[in-house]
Formats: sequence, structure tokens, C-alpha cells
Amino acid sequence: MIVITRYTVAPEDSDDFVARATGALDALGQRPGYRSGTVARAADEPTLWTVVTEWDGPGAYRRALSDFDVRVAAVPLLSMARDEPSAFEVVARHPDAPA
Repeated sequence: MIVITRYTVAPEDSDDFVARATGALDALGQRPGYRSGTVARAADEPTLWTVVTEWDGPGAYRRALSDFDVRVAAVPLLSMARDEPSAFEVVARHPDAPA
């Protein structure tokens, strides 16, 4: 499962956003079922950012969100995300990609 959250961030707030997003990934990364996380900025629209995480499944992600440290570090950031679907079930993977 992957979770993709998108954010609109003013250029002057970029450093703060990266610090907050990295802190959120640090907290999420301590939870069972977490596989990886990335913070990225759109190449063609510098105010558009995304945080992408990969999980063993929806249960692991939901349980992670209930952890105290995650609620402190990640939930405030997630509440700033655009209001759109963010959790996606992986239905195919390139054969050379790690599981």
C-alpha cells in the first residue's frame, strides 16, 4: 500500500515544511509495517510538494496513525494535505522492484 499526500507550500516555508515532513517520516518509520518514505517537490510547480509512504497494508498504516508519537509528529502535517484520496492499493509492481 502507498499513501500519497500533496501539499501547497509557499517558497518561504519550504525549509520548515521539509523539517516537519522529515520529522513525520521519522515517527512513521518507527511503526510496524512501514517500508519507506519520501518527501518530494514538483519539478514544474515548486509550491507543490508530496510525502509518499509505503506500507505492508492498510492495517499497518491505520495502526501507525494511532501511535502517540505519530499523532504528535505526523498528524498535524497530514492535516495540511490537500483534501483528496491519498491511500492506494498496489495492484502491480515492476518485476525488478523490491517487494
